[in-house]
Amino acid sequence: MLPSIEHRLADEIAVKLPQILNTIKLLDGGATVPFIARYRKEATGGLDDAQLRRLDVRLHALRELEKRRSAIIAAIEKQNKMTPELREAISHADNKTQLEDLYLPYRKKRRTKAQIAYEAGLQPLADSLLQDPGLHPETEAAKYLRAPFTTGEGGNPGVADIGQALQGAQHILVERFAEHAPLLQALREYLRLHVILTAKATKDKKDTDTKFTDYHDYSGTIKEIPSHRALALLRGERENVLKLKLRLDSEIEENICNTTTALNPCELMIARQFNILDQKRPADAWLIDAARSSWRNKIFTHLQTEFMSNLREHAETEAILVFAQNLKALLLSPPADSRITIGLDPGLRTGVKVAVVDTTGKVLTTTTVYPHPPKNDRDSAIAVLKQLAEQHQASLIAIGNGTASRETDHLVRDLIKRYPHLKLTALMVSEAGASVYSASQLASEELPDMDVSLRGAVSIARRLQDPLAELVKIEPKSIGVGQYQHDVDQKQLAQTLDTIVEDSVNAVGVNVNTASPALLQYVAGLNNKIAHNIIAYRNTKGMFTRRTDLLQVPGLGDKTFEQAAGFLRIPNGANPLDASAVHPESYPIVEQILTDVKLGITALIGNQTILKSIHPEKFTNAQFGPITVKDILRELEKPGRDPRSTFTTATFKEGIETIRDLHPGMVLEGVITNVAAFGAFVDIGVHQDGLVHISALADTFVKNPHTIVKVGQVVKVKVMSVDEKRNRIALSMRLSNNAAT
Repeated sequence: MLPSIEHRLADEIAVKLPQILNTIKLLDGGATVPFIARYRKEATGGLDDAQLRRLDVRLHALRELEKRRSAIIAAIEKQNKMTPELREAISHADNKTQLEDLYLPYRKKRRTKAQIAYEAGLQPLADSLLQDPGLHPETEAAKYLRAPFTTGEGGNPGVADIGQALQGAQHILVERFAEHAPLLQALREYLRLHVILTAKATKDKKDTDTKFTDYHDYSGTIKEIPSHRALALLRGERENVLKLKLRLDSEIEENICNTTTALNPCELMIARQFNILDQKRPADAWLIDAARSSWRNKIFTHLQTEFMSNLREHAETEAILVFAQNLKALLLSPPADSRITIGLDPGLRTGVKVAVVDTTGKVLTTTTVYPHPPKNDRDSAIAVLKQLAEQHQASLIAIGNGTASRETDHLVRDLIKRYPHLKLTALMVSEAGASVYSASQLASEELPDMDVSLRGAVSIARRLQDPLAELVKIEPKSIGVGQYQHDVDQKQLAQTLDTIVEDSVNAVGVNVNTASPALLQYVAGLNNKIAHNIIAYRNTKGMFTRRTDLLQVPGLGDKTFEQAAGFLRIPNGANPLDASAVHPESYPIVEQILTDVKLGITALIGNQTILKSIHPEKFTNAQFGPITVKDILRELEKPGRDPRSTFTTATFKEGIETIRDLHPGMVLEGVITNVAAFGAFVDIGVHQDGLVHISALADTFVKNPHTIVKVGQVVKVKVMSVDEKRNRIALSMRLSNNAAT
């Protein structure tokens, strides 16, 4: 028998068995990953959220595998075909592929040529020729002819002629070979090392489609094809631009693919498995033909489908991982500050949309100015912005980075230069997904009386103040930091991105008195319904003053409170601990500490000298060990601290506004907008992101771009080449000063 699920998980994640057992118990009991990661470290031995996510996913997969194993055993037993050897093999199969290989001969399928041959009584003919190739096929086949020739041997119905008999017997062997589980696994392993994926342009698309030019005549070992290239090839096939085919490397090298005599390596493996040899015996050629037919008509077709499916699955998983890493970096981008902010959604003909929001993101006013062609009302636009800044005491201006962003940036620079006493700071902000939010149901609820075109300016201002709080309002895949996100499994993508959002929200914490329902629903233990109930309670009863007030919210019971309370913050509430990440269940420990040091809570919070002198072991109990007490002491040093880094922004070079302004050798400052498996895209202020290929990210070999850069990082890059016709900019970070600024 295989090791238990728990033992397999311990081996896979490389942790001790008790950690796995305790974590599974918590998960099965309804605990969330963020809660377990933060508040159950003793039980899990300190597993982080990434390890816990992996454990959760694998636990589900392994349990599904065991369900499938049980179903297969039951199905075979129902057919009365289970043997001790088969049961042993099924019990030891450690993945779904092996299980399905073993089940293949017993799976219900459409009536095949082999089944028709079985019904005609041709199995003995197939068996006799396989066991004794010295027999003459035609002579043996004659024994299985029905009247008017002869009566089928043993009363079997027989067939009409010798050729039909031999063909039927061969169908039986072809299916038998194709359903031999150990052989299938051996062939699968051989293919994994030796199969080549080739791509050719379809005749009618070869000269017209430029997106797939690099793949019009492509070949590559399937195990070495990177995920982005695999997805490009698969998209090309789906759009009927490319024709993909798998071939053995030996067939390509020796050009024996279409020969009728030589056996390729896989056909030889089939022949050897069943002791088929070319010794010039009467049945040898017939048996060799059966081995060849089994490979070409059955096995390769089956494995080709499997390999292409696996290629797609692996590529999609990698793409989703890249998207998740980029999304996490974007969500955890540092907030600029809680200051009154003017948001600008740039536009040319339709004007620049303007929104002013207060420190909490509440909209104070909106308008539209027309500084760009065709109206060119620049002075009026500057006057309006000056008046708004003075009236509302705004100190930040957020400029969306879309169309007309550089022109709008120049406008704001002129404003700042003319009126330095305003002390304004202007920053460029990614507006990815702002239009999606503007037209969403959530935006209609938040800004019901506002024109859709103005909502984007509100979103741009808010995401400068707090990227996380605003970006959670947008469907993650609409934020635009992935690769081929529309080609991947949408369910898997949504599930993965939701966990990233959940982990990010809980890592930062949420002010329960200002958070939107979109933000609240990602707090551990909460959902959309409870989030709206919290908002409704807040609107009718007023601001929460204690965490325990949450228990009065409809639908928020003790279990939900346990999961969520530590991530919900109440600044300036009745209890200072409610503004921290200390969980209410741990408040008694804090009380013990206060008694021991003879201080009040306000005197203890932030008092690093006292806090560092406390011995955690002194305050442990049966429920909470030294790990939890250490976390409490660290939190008391800087309660409610934001884990996000300090805010920085790129300064785009004056005079560099379009791709025409670039030339090789320029060193520019930019911001990472997307990271892919093949490199990173950088916004350098010309409305077209440049690409730093993975080979140009550092002076040393880079296997994974995410180890060097992340979305939102400010970098210095060198322009290597500019292809204005194809709108491509090649950049390099291989500089002595390539560190983030």
